[in-house]
Amino acid sequence: MESTPLPESLRRLDALIQQEGLDRSEFLSARRLAARTALPESVVRTLLRGGQPPAETVNERVRSRIKALADDRLARTGQRMSDLAGSVSRQLGVSAFWARQVCAGDKVPSVELLHGLVDFFGVEGGEAFFTAAAAEALNRELLSMLADRSSPEGRAAAQSDSPGRDDVRGFALRQARNLPEERWNVLNATLKALLELDDQEEDR
Repeated sequence: MESTPLPESLRRLDALIQQEGLDRSEFLSARRLAARTALPESVVRTLLRGGQPPAETVNERVRSRIKALADDRLARTGQRMSDLAGSVSRQLGVSAFWARQVCAGDKVPSVELLHGLVDFFGVEGGEAFFTAAAAEALNRELLSMLADRSSPEGRAAAQSDSPGRDDVRGFALRQARNLPEERWNVLNATLKALLELDDQEEDR
């Protein structure tokens, strides 16, 4: 089933905002949405207004979103880039030099390594988090918001765009973004282990 287009998601959210008397600028905070999608805040604002963001290649999307996640991690943890690159290097089995270039947005990782970065940063949607067009990336987050609301709009969105287990893990990790890196990694590993255990039980 195709995903709900962005204008329809915005229409649903505007109806919910009006119904519940919410502050649109707060509920649809461009800054918060930018942090959750790794999109530039200016692009999020343009999309929320119904505009079209500047064109970009897939490689540009991947580089900018990895850099946004890396910058967010550095700001939250107070780490240096060398520390972050070291963590990426150890987890993905690549050189620290390569990891630093990728985190700085200077290099595009291979598909295999991009998959590793999905786990490292704990993002939802798999590799598509990095490669999807801006409107699609924002729409995914808005659909998640709709599904989280205990309203007819939220229930309808949940039924038509039901989140998978990867989405559940990504949502949990997003909510824990303020955790120190050590606890963040423990949470990510724990959720991954639980999902693998569930798969093993289903195979019996």
